[in-house]
Amino acid sequence: MSATNLHTSKGLRKMSSCQRQTHPILPYNQDRTPVTLLYRHPDFLQHDTGRHPENAGRLRAIDERLDQSGLPGRCSTPEWAPATLQELLRVHTPGHLDALDALAHRGGGQVDSDTVVSPASMDVARLAAGAATDAVRRVVAGEDRTVLCIGRPPGHHATADRAMGFCLLNHAAIAAQAAVAEHGLDRVLIIDWDVHHGNGTQELFYGASHIGYFSIHRWPFWPGTGAADETGAGDGLGATRNLPVEMGESRDRFLSYFARELEAFADQIKPQLVVLSAGFDAHRADPVGSLGLETEDFVSLTQTVKDVAAAHAGDRLVSLLEGGYNAPVLAECVAVHLEELLDA
Repeated sequence: MSATNLHTSKGLRKMSSCQRQTHPILPYNQDRTPVTLLYRHPDFLQHDTGRHPENAGRLRAIDERLDQSGLPGRCSTPEWAPATLQELLRVHTPGHLDALDALAHRGGGQVDSDTVVSPASMDVARLAAGAATDAVRRVVAGEDRTVLCIGRPPGHHATADRAMGFCLLNHAAIAAQAAVAEHGLDRVLIIDWDVHHGNGTQELFYGASHIGYFSIHRWPFWPGTGAADETGAGDGLGATRNLPVEMGESRDRFLSYFARELEAFADQIKPQLVVLSAGFDAHRADPVGSLGLETEDFVSLTQTVKDVAAAHAGDRLVSLLEGGYNAPVLAECVAVHLEELLDA
């Protein structure tokens, strides 16, 4: 199958030659009751990874816990479409998309020892990326202020031309690029608190001055990137900030370090939108990562990110699920994260 057929078989639009559109960043509609947009969909379960740590059971546990909590009743759940080819090509190469589509069409397989593609995986990944771009559109338009996208597979390890670390498409990067290219924003801040450094996101924006990247992560640890002296290059020098944290650091010091450094970095970037790569594998009970955090620590982390969004971005915050591999613990962490997002 040709590259064109691979893309159009997914119902995606061909990339157009139109120039970048700019739209005003509208204030939040104060006449609306404050809610959080909650993106979740049963199709996210169709990315079949078998007994892999990143499996559909993660989202089943989250859905069950959220439904028990009643929190979704306080949210608005929009309808949305998969990401378009144009949106994907702002971040990923045609060859990357073609290779993953071809693998899915052949029935799936292993990209590497960590990363699985099933027949439905690229449809699911496009749906997750589409949730991120739809969320950006809505918050920039002033429909709502905060968003939680509970999708899979995760994304922050995916580079322009490589799937890795359970990730196929980089949803945070796709969201940030949509904010700039489609909605006329000048400055976006991506915050990443997953226990693993988001090497893909950093690589994609390492030379960019308009999209800042801030990561706190376990060090030394896989994937081996994210040293403190990795601060960007060229025009992007200073627009990347890494906080490597060794195992054994106290929770209080972790939280205060995160808050202090993030606030200072945000003062420098002055973002108009905050995108959060929200991984919960720094929890002490996570089997893949862990930095000794407890569930309640994600309340403090969420509040810090909300404060930054309030100070600089008119409360505009799009949170995207990344890691977290102890399903019951992940579900509790997502619940407290969503509850804090809802706490106006």
